[in-house]
Amino acid sequence: MTAQTLERPLAVVGVSGSTHAPSRTTALVSAVLDAVARDRLGAAGGTTTHLVEVDRIGPGLAGTVRRDALPSSVEQELRRIETADLLVVASPVYRASFTGLFKHLFDFIDQHALLGTPVLLAATGGSERHGLMIEHQLRPLFGFFQSLTLPNAIYASDADFTDYRVSNPDITRRIDAAVARALPLVARVAPEPRSAFF
Repeated sequence: MTAQTLERPLAVVGVSGSTHAPSRTTALVSAVLDAVARDRLGAAGGTTTHLVEVDRIGPGLAGTVRRDALPSSVEQELRRIETADLLVVASPVYRASFTGLFKHLFDFIDQHALLGTPVLLAATGGSERHGLMIEHQLRPLFGFFQSLTLPNAIYASDADFTDYRVSNPDITRRIDAAVARALPLVARVAPEPRSAFF
């Protein structure tokens, strides 16, 4: 991957592993995507954001074990993930790990497609006690893909939300800091476009 200054739209894809809606996890990913768009406002090329919600595509995923058997709508979402310049991924903590549908989604991703792709990790849980799931579960998953997992992860507990919106200013500041530290790196390492989706 050749270092360069990005002069095309930055393709940012968020993935929420929540299995229901409304969802605090989806709200967290959306807040990060909004922060990226704000930070990139006026930047050369601009930014395109897209949110993948596993609860919405779950019916097309469940019970399917081969990628060529997936509905075209799910295949399209896989391609968006595989061609992103930046991934923002989050899951609620479930049984000390990410949700099964979140893992099933990434089981279909080509094992070489995310090589070097910057990934901002996030998670939600009932309390602060679950925050280490990011380090013990999410980071190793994207290590398998040889992605560039960013050092600033974001964890939010139920108390950080009001009506399924991030309401704790500490979390908002953490989001802004993570995005501000990530984007200079992302703009330098982003490859040439690999898809017509963005």
